[in-house]
Amino acid sequence: MELVEIRQELDKMAKRLADFRGSLDLESKRARIAELDEMMADPSFWDDQQKAQTVIDEANGIKEFVHAFDKNEENLENATVSYELVKEEADEELQQDLEDEVQALTEALNQFELFILLSEPYDKNNAILELHPGAGGTESQDWASMLLRMYTRWAESKGFKVDTLDYLPGDEAGVKSVTLLIKGHNAYGYLKAEKGVHRLVRISPFDSSGRRHTSFVSCDVMPEFNDEIDIDVRTEDLKIDTYRSSGAGGQHVNTTDSAVRITHLPTNTVVTCQSERSQIKNRDQAMKMLKAKLYQLEIEKQQQELNEIRGEQKEIGWGSQIRSYVFHPYSMVKDHRTDHETGNTQAVMDGELDPFIDAYLRSVM
Repeated sequence: MELVEIRQELDKMAKRLADFRGSLDLESKRARIAELDEMMADPSFWDDQQKAQTVIDEANGIKEFVHAFDKNEENLENATVSYELVKEEADEELQQDLEDEVQALTEALNQFELFILLSEPYDKNNAILELHPGAGGTESQDWASMLLRMYTRWAESKGFKVDTLDYLPGDEAGVKSVTLLIKGHNAYGYLKAEKGVHRLVRISPFDSSGRRHTSFVSCDVMPEFNDEIDIDVRTEDLKIDTYRSSGAGGQHVNTTDSAVRITHLPTNTVVTCQSERSQIKNRDQAMKMLKAKLYQLEIEKQQQELNEIRGEQKEIGWGSQIRSYVFHPYSMVKDHRTDHETGNTQAVMDGELDPFIDAYLRSVM
């Protein structure tokens, strides 16, 4: 890059940071951090562990946000100083270092902008993610297990915790259904980009003739709620069943009927939880999942009414996949909503989803 181009990039980044500062109300965020730190210093803080964890998660999220802004400002100042040095004394090595600084800062600002996009209600919440294979038996169930691994790898790369709430293994391979609770700040904000049908095209390892198969798995994502919403669920509208767990491994399989299935009769919404050995804990978690689903249904109903007013038509079904993963006859993963694609299918299956999530969030801002 020429020095004049570097100067232009630095000016652009300075303007972006100034725009961020003008819209973020950073002072109120710093005040909230001080307030949360004071709460965490209280001797009775851990008396209610669930509430304490909520406070800690909020504090960590705001601190990460403010720290990222401060770090970007500091890095811009350093890059500006480096620019002045190179301008005064031409040095190829120093200029290369400066170009690297500018590149790194550009990427950091793009990442910070993504932070800002996650400002919708409940974006900060934990996420409940469900995978359900489509028609196709073992082939689609195996695809579901591949997606399960992909989302687990992605969550771990973010430092998120993954709890398996419900797991129904496939007959020969893969999974018939799985429900994950992914815990971390902005988990739902990120993962809402994954809601929809995921399509796989590959040579099936289960087909002795080596034919190409297409498989589908639906991914449903909801925010986990604690006390943020007030959804009236009447006891008489619920059918509650208990059964023995059929977990992912021997160590998870209970010897008592601790797994819980709750059916909301008016909407025929079904949730199951078998992650705990305690039936009471599984019932509590299942009720949270039910409230999340009922909230999601209400949001979708409102959206459908808006679409009808606007005259919008949206195909529902396996033909409306959001993303295709092609392993044969070529390698490509393509998101049909944003047209973002990559030829590195293995990296995606190993959890490198951020470029797809980033592209989706920017497309709906």
